[in-house]
Amino acid sequence: MSDHDGYDSRFSLTAVDEPALTETGVMLMGLDAERLLAGLGLATLADDPAQVALAVDRVRHDVPAFPGFDALVDVGARHWRSTRAVIAAAGSRPPAPASLRRAWDETLRMLTYCDLGDSGSATIAHLAACWLRQEEIDRFARRPALTGS
Repeated sequence: MSDHDGYDSRFSLTAVDEPALTETGVMLMGLDAERLLAGLGLATLADDPAQVALAVDRVRHDVPAFPGFDALVDVGARHWRSTRAVIAAAGSRPPAPASLRRAWDETLRMLTYCDLGDSGSATIAHLAACWLRQEEIDRFARRPALTGS
């Protein structure tokens, strides 16, 4: 029996010098659509310095800093719908499933060519994960708003 008989390449460990964002991307791609969109919603708010300043002020005064989960999902879904066409205009379809890490890296590279405004790293990471799972995200983002907003 060789050392490779029980080897499953789907679960290979990352290289030691791999960027931490790559492993974050692998984790993000494992989230369900609702949690991924909520993360995009929070990242959209948290990447904005004014929103962060408001959140800090609210926390300081014991007021909830961020909207509830459903509102975050709605913010994320709106952001996805508003940026999806920009990403699609880059002319790239999500990479064929092969290596999650390779697909993640290719998608991040592709997003550097998109005009996503002042999006920070958290927003870019969530948009990359949404792009890689766009069919599921599109279906979920078409649902009516959960908070009525």
